[in-house]
Amino acid sequence: MNDRWTTDHVLSLAPDAASQKAAAKLSRPTPWAQTGASAEAVWGACKGSGSRPYQTVVALDGPAYHCSCPSRKFPCKHALGLLLLWSSGALAGEGAAQSAGAVAPGAAAVAGPAVAAVAPDWAESWLAGRRERAGRAAAAAAAAAAAPDGDGGSSAPAAGPARDEAAAAARRARRETRVAAGAEELLTRLADQIRGGLAEAPARGYAFWDGVAARMVDAQAPGLASRARDLGALPASGAQWPTRLLEEYAMLHLLATGCRRRETLPAPLAATILSRVGFTVDNAEVLRAGPLVRDQWLVLGSRDTADDRLTTRRLWLRGAGSGRDALLLSFGRPGIAPELSLPTGLELDAELAFHPAVPVLRAALGTRHSAPTRPSFARPRGVSIDDALGSYAAALAGDPWLDSWPTVIADATPVPTEGGWQLVDATGAVPLFAPSPWRLLAASAGRPLTVFGECGHRGFHAVTCWTDAGPLAL
Repeated sequence: MNDRWTTDHVLSLAPDAASQKAAAKLSRPTPWAQTGASAEAVWGACKGSGSRPYQTVVALDGPAYHCSCPSRKFPCKHALGLLLLWSSGALAGEGAAQSAGAVAPGAAAVAGPAVAAVAPDWAESWLAGRRERAGRAAAAAAAAAAAPDGDGGSSAPAAGPARDEAAAAARRARRETRVAAGAEELLTRLADQIRGGLAEAPARGYAFWDGVAARMVDAQAPGLASRARDLGALPASGAQWPTRLLEEYAMLHLLATGCRRRETLPAPLAATILSRVGFTVDNAEVLRAGPLVRDQWLVLGSRDTADDRLTTRRLWLRGAGSGRDALLLSFGRPGIAPELSLPTGLELDAELAFHPAVPVLRAALGTRHSAPTRPSFARPRGVSIDDALGSYAAALAGDPWLDSWPTVIADATPVPTEGGWQLVDATGAVPLFAPSPWRLLAASAGRPLTVFGECGHRGFHAVTCWTDAGPLAL
């Protein structure tokens, strides 16, 4: 059976805080029957308000979820509650509800319900459908890979794809023309602001830059729009706002200028600029282009950010053999958690393909050759704070708009100071940001820790730490 996920990992799958709270109430054995688990899935029937229990099954390789309840949230509270019950060990009747992985603080140790050795028909039917679809997809991929490249074959089958590629190229050319026009307009607006001085910037407020951002959206340059929209908040950001505003003017001017001159730049830097402007490359296209890098990828951590339209999950990996760091992105609509979820601290045998950029970091997840397993080492190798800042500086040289860079710092201690939290080691200190810095301090117990996070010009944003007990998601 797969290693059980931690409670933190299960809760990270929830679409919102309300779902986490509701799932915690279902994380005890009482409402569950017909529970079972295998290397492939976890299943159970949860007693609800109606006469028929809700049939819930979770495929662990996705994860993917199925529940007979009418909830529009995904995953629903029943799927989360079932996973919490499984992660605590109570599903297998181990009486481990008060273990380190237990879900409900203060809950009594209770033996789990009887566990089925074989999935019931309703669970097996859904799982069999997933296996069949996966088999068809694998067969289609194999057939596509084995298909002739057109040499000596009929040209008719290639006419459709050729037309599609020509149409896509035409659409991209039209968009590039619009983006270039938007970049020119933005450069003119910025020149006007510098020519007129900064004294009127507070009076303009948000409205002026919201209008500029709307023009960039019309030009199909959402990256330029986002950075322009952020300028409206800077005059109200406190002391030294003129310095910060000028810095952002310069960075936005550099991006717009790079967009205008991208054809004269090295291809990786041009790709970085296009991604900053808002041109996206589909993961499937990245995987087709390759090359594929197969490795044992350690899951360093994940972090979700959300706005009114989208939840973005950033998930970081490190290759055991290659030593490369990788960033996977996954997105979800409001009320739906992002699909991609990998347990922090576990290792995955998989293939990745990296998006073209400078520096190379973002990747697409290809074939998984195994389920996540526990690595043979206790914690990842880390560097000093001084070296972490040096790594960010080197990455910044390739991408001037880079806010931070993923780093594992070893032998560092969180310290509260009058000016805020600091992460300190023998080589120096850096401002520390964490969802709960006191939790990080408690984990350290005054001793140095290995901490993973994003190191940047604002400081270090902690995501995961490692103690003698294993990884702790922050």
